[in-house]
Formats: sequence, structure tokens, C-alpha cells
Amino acid sequence: MASPREAMSAEGPHSLQALSAAAVSRSMAALEPDVWALPGHLLRGLLPLLSVFRLERAEAAARRAGLSTQPIWRKLWDDVMKTRPPNSENIPCWRKKFFETFFSNVLHGVLDVSSDWRLNDRHFSPLLHSSPHVSQLTLCNMLQGAVELAAEHNQKVLENLASSLRILKFQHLLSSDQSIRRSLVLLLHRLIHHGSVSHVSMCAWPVPDTVLLVLILSMSAGFWRSGNALTYHSSPCGLCREEGDTQSQKSTQERPEKGCCSEREWSDGEHQKESPRALEKADMQAEVNGCVAGTGQNTALSGLNCFPLEKQACEEASIKVSCDHTSRQGSSCFSEQLSHHSALRKSRRRTKSAVGKKRRCLRRSRGLCADLDDLYDFVFTVAREDNSVSIDQNIVTEGENADNLTSSSTGSPCCGHVGCKRRGGSTGIFSLKAAHRFRSVSTLELFSIPLSDDTCRTLSNLLSSWVSLENLVLSYNGLGANIFCILSGLRALSQYSDCCLRVLRVSDVFSHMPCMELVHCILSVFPRLHTLSVSFDLKNQLEGNRPEGNPSCSDAEIPECNPNLKKLSFHDVNLADHQKEVLLLLQDPMLQEITFSFCRLFESCTTEFLSEIINTVKRNSSLKSLKLPGNRLGNHRLVALADIFSEDSSSSLCQLDVSSNCIKPDGLLEFTKKLEGYIQQRGGKIQFTHLRLFQNWLDQDAETAQEALRRLRAVCSVVNDSWDSSQAFADYISVM
Repeated sequence: MASPREAMSAEGPHSLQALSAAAVSRSMAALEPDVWALPGHLLRGLLPLLSVFRLERAEAAARRAGLSTQPIWRKLWDDVMKTRPPNSENIPCWRKKFFETFFSNVLHGVLDVSSDWRLNDRHFSPLLHSSPHVSQLTLCNMLQGAVELAAEHNQKVLENLASSLRILKFQHLLSSDQSIRRSLVLLLHRLIHHGSVSHVSMCAWPVPDTVLLVLILSMSAGFWRSGNALTYHSSPCGLCREEGDTQSQKSTQERPEKGCCSEREWSDGEHQKESPRALEKADMQAEVNGCVAGTGQNTALSGLNCFPLEKQACEEASIKVSCDHTSRQGSSCFSEQLSHHSALRKSRRRTKSAVGKKRRCLRRSRGLCADLDDLYDFVFTVAREDNSVSIDQNIVTEGENADNLTSSSTGSPCCGHVGCKRRGGSTGIFSLKAAHRFRSVSTLELFSIPLSDDTCRTLSNLLSSWVSLENLVLSYNGLGANIFCILSGLRALSQYSDCCLRVLRVSDVFSHMPCMELVHCILSVFPRLHTLSVSFDLKNQLEGNRPEGNPSCSDAEIPECNPNLKKLSFHDVNLADHQKEVLLLLQDPMLQEITFSFCRLFESCTTEFLSEIINTVKRNSSLKSLKLPGNRLGNHRLVALADIFSEDSSSSLCQLDVSSNCIKPDGLLEFTKKLEGYIQQRGGKIQFTHLRLFQNWLDQDAETAQEALRRLRAVCSVVNDSWDSSQAFADYISVM
């Protein structure tokens, strides 16, 4: 883009004031302090001629003069980005929007700062000066952005992001090598453990790299090795080092009380000469001690150490969840440990020589070279041995590169010790026992990422003590029977008094069990949920066809009067045969919002069922929002719904969503007239405020539709669209 002088020349003659402003803009380095003191009418002509560096510095002066820079930043967006952002009318600050997008585009190499003179300022460092405005960042593909941000020359940029960044997204990731993962470790450690990132989202990863996935999950949960072992450009993490002395003193005081095995496992020389038998005995004792300690102390790792998810249980049903909610976490954990004691002892006997050799080898390697203390020592500790030694018919060479073990070393936390055989892989341990607990995120979202059995067990163990987690979204992860593995982790999590999880959203191609039964399980396992949403693909849903051997939650009745549940949502779930459960939900005195989206509620319902729904809602004074999109209401059922607001109703319903329900203009007009009558009977006292009408057949009679909408808008806020029903029907026919 042309410079200010060139732009003004092209536009023709300008006033003396405009020419002066252009001259001043070229000498801002020397004149800046005096410029900020100019009166508003002079400053107004100068601001559009400034570079982004100077324009940002002018914000305070502009505010003092009563000027807004928002139009200038919006024009910058149009000139530089050349796109129209979604929901542009709702963007509160165009300066932040510009810098956030600018940062991402420069980081990923899709924007050339020399393309516009306003970006090409010798005082302007693109990443450094825009980073304080970045609250959301997406990393993709080969994580080139992570490598750049972790580079030494961007240390100040990373410090800025640690303060400003709240949401970190990963999208379309590919497999990466060890050097890239090292950079990612540094980035996550700084942004999550010592930063402000509270929301991690991963999406569109059809063939996930297990090592990378487990790494992101674990660090999001706040787990990493001892802080002093993490180096930043060959130096220990300074923030960890500041906490090191305090942590060391605390662990020294607590170690005799806990019976912790960390000193034995991680000392460099004290126990190197112990016999394999002694190590085996100590391992057993440590597991039992760790489990017992977890019942009475809210230690960082107690939930993980005392919550083994054994291979056999995970294979048969991933974990058999009893939906009769109890609070016997400690005793349950202890009994699980004892029940598996005999089987584990046999496994340990077969592997004890390899275990002893591996431990001695690992300790020697730590003493010889700190560089070998890499991320694999955290993500996976693999039992390695000579070619002559076989472990359950899986031979692992002592010098084998961990990069070749991504399929076998999947981080399964089926049990917290070496010697637990994992499905289809070598013997190994997800080494959380030796990890340090850092700050963790409060929101985790996994969209369109297939989760293997081992990854589900890893996630379950992480969830079991992730007390800071407030929102969990699992969408199209192919969970299948592994939903029970996830539920077992949530059950353990629910035992913590400081557990924060309140929102759970689960969607997938199909449900492993009938949806109502699944909801019953979830609410029984985790009764403190505020919001629950379940969604499954109707075309492939296996309702009622649970394979034999999988757990059931007895009767598929929703627990009544759940004291915490405020919002419940069903999407693409066939509830045509669950009328009893639907009515139970609608009469729940605690629920404030219920969504039945494309659930075929009225596909084959009787008049009696519709009347029961209306009467139930009329008696429920706590329900504020009822959403019924895509349920084939039609005209006559919509008109009947107006009875919810009759004179004898106790309903407090504020919002009604009847989108995609084959509603025609005459039906909408009749509904409107009936609603007006009830409002008049009640003296205008009605709480109904919002009606949603998207994708209905209102285009079939535009005049009648406009009359209905006009009269409705006098009563409540109406949200609709200009939907072409004929074209939509043609599109439907074309893909049949």
C-alpha cells in the first residue's frame, strides 16, 4: 500500500492541516510527546496516517481527546486482512481483533508485513508488539508456530503470551519429531503451568500421533516431571527453580508420612544395588501405601495412584461402572489393589530381571547425560531388556528409540507400575507417579479425534484427579465401550470436595448403550453436573443393541430432582419410545433449560402425550427454556403449545425454540392469536420473552407470515430467517 505522502498525492490537493498531519506522521519518533498533547480536532486527522506501532501508542491520547480509534482499526482490518470476520457486528474491540489475527498470520507465515506501509515500521516487532493482545491462538499442522514461539529470540513474546493467552487450540495436527515435541513441551509448560491458558481444544485429527496426544493431555492436566528437570535453552526453568526449594523442603517433610516411592525410583545411586526382588516388594508396598494415602489426603497424584484401570476390565467393558453412586473411593480402591495382587505378582516375577536392569540403566543414563532426560521419560517409561529376554512375547531392545514405540507405548495407565501388560504392546508405565503437579486448565475439548483404548485409559486416569476441570467436551471420538472407562475416571474425580467439573458434552456417531441409560449413568456417576449434553448420529445409533457382556445401569430412569443439574440437552437421539423419561425430565423442579433437538419426539406420538407434555410444563415453575427444534411439531401441535401460557399455568417459561418443525404461516398466525388471548386473560403478566423460528415453511405465504411475525414481535423477541423451503426440499431429494 502507498505511503501517506503517495496516498495524498494520488487523491489530489489537500488542506494545509492534512498536509501538516502527513508531515508530522513521518516524524513521529521525534515529535511523539508533543503530538499526544494536540487538541482533538488536530489529532483526528493525524491518527489514520500513523503506523500500527504509533497508532497503538496513541490510544491513551485519543481517549483523553474523546476520540475512538475503532474505525481506524476496522479499516486496517479491511485493507490488510481483506476478509470479513464472522459476527463482525458483535466485535467489541477491533484493535484486539486485528492484532490477534495479525499475530497468528505472521506466526504461520501467511502475512507479509512489507505489504502495507502501516505494518512496516522499524520500531515495530510484529510478534512482540501484537502478543499482549492475543487471548486465543491456534497451532496446526507440524506445529511450526510452537517451534517459533519456543525459540530463544522469542522469549519475551512467550512471556507476553503467558499473561494474555486464555485459549489454546490445536487443529489438523500431523506427526512430529522429537525436536518439535521438545519445543511444544516448553511452550505448554510456560503457557499452562506458569501462564494463564485455561482452555485447551484439539480438533480434526483423524489419525492422532499417540505420543503427541498424550503429551498435550498430560500437560493440560498439569502433569510434568520435576520442574528442575525441564530445561529452557540449556537452563532449568527459572519459574520452577524459584519454587524448587520450597517443594524440596515440603517433600522432605512429607516423605516419611506418605511412604512415597519417588525417592527410591528417582535417586541416582542409593538403591542401584537393590535386588530385583527387593524392588518388586517395594513396588507392591508403595502401591498399597499410595492407595491408602489417597483416601485421606487430597494429594496431587492420589487419584491417579489409587485408581488402576486394569487391562482385563478395560477390554471387557473398559470399566464396569455401578450407577448406584457411592462415596467409597478409598475402600474401593484398596479392594481393587488387593484383588489384582495375585495376578500382578505373577507378571512381576516374569519381568523382575528386566525391571531391575531397566531401573539401573535409567539411573546410570541420568547420571551420565542430562540430555537423555527427555520428554519420553515422562510420557512413557518402557521396560527395556536384551534381545535374549522376552516379556510376554514382546521383545524390546534396550537401545530401541522411543519414536518407534508410539503404537505400543500408548501411555496406558491401567496400573501404576512396570509389569502391567498393555494390549498389543510392550510392558510399560505411564509415569505420572514421578511427575510434578503444576497448574492445569479448566476446559478440555476433543473434537473429531479417535481415541484408542489405551488413550481412553490415559484420559480416564488424568480425569480422576483433574479437580480444576470445569468443562469437558468429547465429540466424535469413537469411544464405544470406552465411555465406561471415561465414566470411571469421572467417578473418581467426583469424590474430591474441590472438584470443579460442571459441564459435560458427549457426542459421537453412535451410543454404545441406549441414550437414556447413558444419561442415567452419567448423572449417577457425577451428580454435581450443572450442564449435560448428549448427541448421537441417528443413522448409525445402536439403540438397545448393546453387545453382551457390557455393563448396564439397570432401569433407564433419570434420577429425579438432581440438585445441581440446570441444563440438559439431547441432539439427534431417538426419544420416540422414551415418553416416560421425557415427562420425568420436564417435571424436574431443578432443571432450568431442556433441549430435545431432532429427537423425533412427535414422530408417532398420541394426542395424550402432547397433552401430558403441556400440562407438565404448565406445572413446572423452574423451567425457563424449552428447545424443541426438529421434532415435527407441525401447525396443530404448535397451536396446542400455546396452552403452556394459559391463565391456570404456573410456568415461568421464557424461551421457546420451535425451529425446523414444518410450521406454516397460517399455523404461526393461529398460535399468535391464541397467545395474545392468554396474555390478555393474565392482564399482560407473562414471562415469555424469546421465540426462535429458524428454518420453517414461512415462505409459503409471505403476507400471512409477516402479519404473524408483526403481532408476535409485540409480545416477545422473535428470531427467524428467510429460509427457502422449496430449495431445502430439493437439496434433500438430491442427496437421498
